[in-house]
Order: sequence, then C-alpha cells, then structure tokens
Amino acid sequence: MSSERLVIAIDGPSGSGKSSTAKGVARALGLAYLDTGAMYRAVTCAYLDAGVDPSDEAGVIRETLAADLQISTDPDLEQVLVNGADVTTRIREPEVSAKVSAVSTVAECRANLVARQRAIIEAAPQGIVAEGRDITTVVAPDADVRLLLTADPEIRMARRKAELGDKIDAGQLADQVLRRDADDSKLVNFTTAADGVTHLDCTYLNLEETIAAVLDLVASVRS
Repeated sequence: MSSERLVIAIDGPSGSGKSSTAKGVARALGLAYLDTGAMYRAVTCAYLDAGVDPSDEAGVIRETLAADLQISTDPDLEQVLVNGADVTTRIREPEVSAKVSAVSTVAECRANLVARQRAIIEAAPQGIVAEGRDITTVVAPDADVRLLLTADPEIRMARRKAELGDKIDAGQLADQVLRRDADDSKLVNFTTAADGVTHLDCTYLNLEETIAAVLDLVASVRS
C-alpha cells in the first residue's frame, strides 16, 4: 500500500460499531484515531461542572467555546481531558450520555468542535481514522475513504448493552441509542450515505469481518 498520508472518515448511528471498527482499522494501517463523539461528551462534562443547565443554550455555548480539550489519537490509549480533568471514564456514564444532546444539537457548539476536529485531522502526519456522525459530510468531506456504518436498531442496542453492562437499564439504553440518534439527526444526516460515501451494513457482520471489509475498501481505493 502507498505510504501517502491517508484520511478515513467513518460515520454511523449509536451502537453501529464505528468506534471499535475505526480503532481496528487505525491499528491495522498504523494511523491515528479520532473519536469525535468523545469530544462532545467531554464538553458536556465541562458545562455540567460549570453548573450550567442543559436547557441554558447560551451557557452551553459559552462553556463549549471556552473548554480546554485534549484527546488522545492513539488507538491503543483512550484518554480525554477537559479543563485539566481526566474524564476518560466519566464521558461513558449514563448521566453524560443523557445530556450530550445539549451540545450536539446546537449549531454553534458543533461548529466549534468541527474546527477543532479538522485541526486534529490535519495534524496527523501519517493520516487518521476519524469517526462520528458528520465526518464524511462536514468535518472531512475530502477524506480518501468515506464510509457510513449502519446496523439494525435491535443489534445496535444489544451492542451498546454488551459494552456498558450493568451501568445501564433498558430505559437508559433506548435513550442513548434511539433518542440521541433522533436528536442529532435534526442537524446532521448519518443514516443515509451521501454522494461518494460507501454504505456498509454490519448487522450480520462481527467486528473482525467489519474491519476486514473496511480494509478491503481502503485497498481498492488506493490500488
């Protein structure tokens, strides 16, 4: 495979397997990895720690723009810091998941985080696998490979339940997977592949098969 810099953009709804797939692809190709969803979650921690209510849009915007956000791009090291605090574990807690839409549904917040995400992508010397909801269409529409990863809702909820285990009940699970998708879809379309974006339905694929399918796509694009 060519040694040229490579940018891979992966979008998909909650529980589609995009994070695990993106990490696996990054490891296989020796690329950096960016979980853009973690950035929205980290900023959620920031506004909550500042005592801002999710309904206070101006306050959420203020804390988003002011947040000192640092995120690891090593696929083998998950670390997220916001305003000096390590929130790596906290961002996966149900409380944060339930309140992240206060950031992700506000255009000003998305614009600020998109600019940060583009800077991280540009700074990766060998290239990067970036995943989220608007990477293929907004953050990196010129990526070398653009992919929409989907799966049936029942499968997505089962995967998220397996990931979180006893930390989450049935109501929280539906809230994380279905409501957040509905909320975020008001601003970005991550359920239908845009022009030039390859759609991969991984409902009946395991993780290894999904990673292999993405690597095959990369090889075909770069051959």
